[in-house]
Amino acid sequence: MDKAYLVLENGQVFEGESYGAKGLSLGELVFATGMTGYQETITDPSYAGQIVLQTAPHIGIVGTNKRDEESSRIWVAGYVVREPSRLSSNFRAERDLAQDLIDQGIVGISNVDTRAITLQIRDAGAMRAGIFSGEAIASSAQMLSKVTAAPEMKGASFSSQVTTDSLYTVAAEGNRIGKVAILDLGIKRSTIEHLAERGLEVEVHPADVSAEQILAGKPDAVFFSNGPGDPQASGSQVAMLREVLRKGVPFFGICFGNQLLGRALGFETYKLAFGHRGINQPVMNSETGRVEVTAHNHGFAVRVDGDEQESPEGFGRVRVSHRGLNDQVVEGLECLDIKAFSVQYHPEAAAGPHDSHYLFDKFVRMIEESR
Repeated sequence: MDKAYLVLENGQVFEGESYGAKGLSLGELVFATGMTGYQETITDPSYAGQIVLQTAPHIGIVGTNKRDEESSRIWVAGYVVREPSRLSSNFRAERDLAQDLIDQGIVGISNVDTRAITLQIRDAGAMRAGIFSGEAIASSAQMLSKVTAAPEMKGASFSSQVTTDSLYTVAAEGNRIGKVAILDLGIKRSTIEHLAERGLEVEVHPADVSAEQILAGKPDAVFFSNGPGDPQASGSQVAMLREVLRKGVPFFGICFGNQLLGRALGFETYKLAFGHRGINQPVMNSETGRVEVTAHNHGFAVRVDGDEQESPEGFGRVRVSHRGLNDQVVEGLECLDIKAFSVQYHPEAAAGPHDSHYLFDKFVRMIEESR
């Protein structure tokens, strides 16, 4: 196998073998703890600009297939695995993971000590990194200079890269309950499926749509999707959401949508040290005391002091509806005086546990009650 190098911003260099395409990949290095769901991970637009390290040691055994894709392409900037499977062994397998990486030009590295690299990120925080293979390999100093010259995730905006090019509609399944307008900030296919399955006609809008445009179709509710980037770099979407909230239109947001709701309400967002990425994160529902095992993929969070606070932007009382049990990070917001709520994690959970599917039902009930 051809050599490859993973170079971290702090100067650490790990030698391994080329996996996927050969060349150069630069991005923020993060780790994902899921033991399954690697295809859903790499096709999640929220990972744009990031080199993803899988902490599970054996990746690729079930191959890949069309049904499990969360979007039309692989979005990770680079891919780091310990031991890639030599074959695909599953009745649903249609393709080989390594070949998918090659076909889509995703530079990866294998046979590196992923445990040691994970500890580096856990202790020092997510950092810029680069994967070098083939003709991209140079001296350690030259490779490091390329890594440190790469842009940081803080302050970065990716919405224009991951959003839809134009408006499209997905029909409701079964009895039509209403219509929801989605702001596509990097939405996953499974999220759209959950909404359509519950009788909602879905309109998916580009990330740069105005409040007037999104409300022109008279939606029964508005939804902000997951997505990559720093919420502080999404001022236009925050301003647009404030207009929607002032109109009294019901709102639901997940992941990046939760961060933008937080900012629209007047709260700060901040960058986590190494983020939450995986399908085994425990979250406490503050209203019921129920613990949900949830799927996460976020490097930023909303800061709210205490369990309930007045919105600095005049939207009334806001309750922290969920908190992460590992570090007490805000994992959900619920407005008590307007019809709006959000969660930081991924209730569609593809892949992952199904503990939080009820949130889509809650959204439907909010739409029905608002009438």
